[in-house]
Amino acid sequence: MKLERITVDPKICTGKPCIRGMRFPVARLLGLLAAGETRETILEAYPYLESEDIDHALRYAALLAEDETLELAS
Repeated sequence: MKLERITVDPKICTGKPCIRGMRFPVARLLGLLAAGETRETILEAYPYLESEDIDHALRYAALLAEDETLELAS
């Protein structure tokens, strides 16, 4: 699975995964979604983002979740 819209550049956001080389970290986008923001409100608030950016961010998060195991407190 290719995620061309997720980029990592040490010169941008200290190398954190970002959307299309912009200073918009994937974590920020995922945080907005986790907080309950809808795709529509995110795209309206950040007009430089595209719907496919959200799709790729979610795929990226899913790939990370498959690879790592975290112990959760009960």
